[in-house]
Amino acid sequence: MKERKSRTFIMGDLHGAYPALIQCLNRSGFDYQKDTLIQVGDVADGHNEVYECVEELLKIKNLIPIKGNHDAWFHEFIQTDFHPVAWAYGGKGTIESYLKYKKEGPKVCFPKGSGYKTSLNSTDIPAHHRQFFQNQKLFHILETDICFVHGGFDRYVDFFMQTEKNYCWDRQLWTEALSNKNEGNPADNFEMVTQFKSIYVGHTSTLHWSTDQPMSALNITNIDTGAGSNGKLTIMDIDTKEIWQSDRLDTFYENYHNVSHTQH
Repeated sequence: MKERKSRTFIMGDLHGAYPALIQCLNRSGFDYQKDTLIQVGDVADGHNEVYECVEELLKIKNLIPIKGNHDAWFHEFIQTDFHPVAWAYGGKGTIESYLKYKKEGPKVCFPKGSGYKTSLNSTDIPAHHRQFFQNQKLFHILETDICFVHGGFDRYVDFFMQTEKNYCWDRQLWTEALSNKNEGNPADNFEMVTQFKSIYVGHTSTLHWSTDQPMSALNITNIDTGAGSNGKLTIMDIDTKEIWQSDRLDTFYENYHNVSHTQH
């Protein structure tokens, strides 16, 4: 029997959705030893199984983890015991996940007068999880000139000269490409200092356009299909463009911790 060749996959924003992660890996036939997974970031915040998601991702031999803005906030907490946005935007799910790991139950305590210090301490995060968030990449580029980044980048500036804020937070690359497409403008009107064959982003849920499917505009594909709220998690084979999706997230979490994608 001929041995199956290895494949390269991209997966959208996770937001602590462990059952969806397992479904996507199983439904795509992902091989933990041979295949490569490029996960586009935001493992943290949203649903309350962030710990389980990190544990599962670390089982993958060829994992390329991209840093999302939620991961950057959590990493700052790990480094300083201080959360820069007071655990807003889905952070309660992350706290609950690691408190469950501590066997303290899902209680979350916010001391009076402070939204930054909770019942979770940075020392509660296992060392291999701290290393996972430390080692996430700001972007990844394949030899075939395909770029993977969580948020986007400033298209008027050299790609390699930009900051974490650009890579993790930028939405304009995607929204401007979509506007260009919707207005019927030719692709060569869309200025970009650094050219790529294809660009994959997350960060801005396609639920904003009333779909739980990946969307494309020009050479940019948005793979965030709403796993942070009641959408789906998506995994895609980079070569064949075939996709597999989880069930809707509200079938797993009755009281899901919705991440608002309009405010951060």
